[in-house]
Amino acid sequence: MGAGIAHAFLLAGSHVTVVERDDDAAEGARGRVLDSVAASVARGSTEETADAIGTRFTVATATDAFADADLVIEAVPEDLGLKLDALTRVEAVLGADAALASNTSSISIDGLAGRLDRPERFLGLHFFNPVPASALVEVVRGAQTDGALVEQARGWVSAIAKTPIVVHDAPGFASSRLGVAIGLEAIRMLEEGVASAEDIDAAMTLGYKHPVGPLKLTDLVGLDVRLGIAEYLAGELGDRFEPPALLRRMVAEGKLGRKTGEGFYLWDAQ
Repeated sequence: MGAGIAHAFLLAGSHVTVVERDDDAAEGARGRVLDSVAASVARGSTEETADAIGTRFTVATATDAFADADLVIEAVPEDLGLKLDALTRVEAVLGADAALASNTSSISIDGLAGRLDRPERFLGLHFFNPVPASALVEVVRGAQTDGALVEQARGWVSAIAKTPIVVHDAPGFASSRLGVAIGLEAIRMLEEGVASAEDIDAAMTLGYKHPVGPLKLTDLVGLDVRLGIAEYLAGELGDRFEPPALLRRMVAEGKLGRKTGEGFYLWDAQ
């Protein structure tokens, strides 16, 4: 997700820095972003050359690299402790007027903001996977988020050629709450033998014009990520979000979707 977000802002003309946990991860991020940029150039999505865009892109391993940033978007895995650690470390190096955002798809923005020194400069910016092909970004407004920052965020999203929707902080916001509900029901249907994964997905892509079926989307997002979101929503909203046994079993077996080469479908491991 971080590489996709970086790609979107680079194509819009921004200077982008990606901070990773170590040198290997940083170089991996560099490769993913530049490969994605090169593909966009080849498709004619931008009039700039890949080399020109690359001059605006850097990678680093220390949060100090964000000291002059106007906006930092946290995109670590969907784990409360990891997010709080990342956000508090980044906030400590940001200027007073800089904006800080989380790409969380379900964790409470107010809950995260409660650990920050400047909650009025914090909000959610929930991007969708894959970022380059998606048209939507949820702007999640916390109870203390400055109204002017929300309007700024709408402008940033529009500037990267995506459509912003503004939602108030609530478990799962709008998109994850709906999307996870469909995804979990699709897994239950597969578990019960109602139909194959391919046919369940076809029911949604052909019958309801969804761009990708719920089981294939779960593979793209990561079964472990979807399990974490479902567990959080079950705790907040009740048993209707209780993860199916099939999902738990596949995660325990390491079948996490595209990133491991196997989920509800077989993939070339990334």
